[in-house]
Amino acid sequence: MGRAFEYRKAAKMKRWGNMSKVFPKYSKLITMAAKDGVPDPDQNAKLRTIIQNAKAENVPKDVIENAIKRASGKDAADIKEMRYEAKGPYGLQLIIECATDNGTRTVANVKAILVRNKAELLTSGALDFMFTRKAVFLIDKKDDIDLEELELDLIDYGLEEIEEDKEAQENGEDKDIIRIYGEYKSFGELSKTLEDRKIEVTKATLEFIPNTPIEISEEQLDDIETLIEKLEDDEDVQVVYTNLA
Repeated sequence: MGRAFEYRKAAKMKRWGNMSKVFPKYSKLITMAAKDGVPDPDQNAKLRTIIQNAKAENVPKDVIENAIKRASGKDAADIKEMRYEAKGPYGLQLIIECATDNGTRTVANVKAILVRNKAELLTSGALDFMFTRKAVFLIDKKDDIDLEELELDLIDYGLEEIEEDKEAQENGEDKDIIRIYGEYKSFGELSKTLEDRKIEVTKATLEFIPNTPIEISEEQLDDIETLIEKLEDDEDVQVVYTNLA
C-alpha cells in the first residue's frame, strides 16, 4: 500500500478543500448519464452508479436533482466524454478523462497545462498497452464480512482481486475498506451480485490500472503532484490516472 495510499489520501484531502470544483464535475456526469438514458436512476444503471459516487463525495441532493432536470431541458448542453493520453517527467504516463461541451477548448487547456509542466500530449491509443481498464468497487470493512467467503462468492462473476485498504476521511482519520477489482466487462455483473447480496458499495468506478507501475523519489513526486493538481483544477477534467506505483 505505502506510497499509493499516502498519495490517494493526500489527493482526497486536497479535493475536500476544493468542493467548488468537485460538485460541478459530478453535475456534468449526472447530466450526461441522464441525457443518454432515462432520468430515473432506478432504470438507468449508469446514472445510479454516478449518483452513488457523488453521494460518497458529499455532493448535495439539490445539486444531483438539478443536474438530472438539466438533462431534459431544451437548452441542455451537449456534453461529451473525451479522453487524452500524455507523458510527463520521470517516466510518468497519464490518462486524462474529460466531460465537455467544447472539445476545442478542452484539448487546448489540457495541452497548455501539460506543456507548462514538462509533459506532452500523445496520440490517441499510445498507452493502450500500458494500462488495463478494470471495474473497481469500494465497500466498508465490517465485522460480518468474511473476505475469503466474499472472494469465493464473486470469483464466478469476474472478480480478479480483493484487498483490504484504508481510505482518508474528512475528519483526518482513516477508515478500513475493502477494495474489489474485476474485469472491465464484468462491471454490471459484479455490481448486481453485490447488490443482490445486500453488500453496500460506497463507490463503483471503471479505472485505468497501470500494467507496469513506476517508483519515484519524493522530490520527483512534488513536480508530478503539481501537474496532476493543475489538470484536476480544469473544469472539464473529470479524473487523471497515472502509472505511479
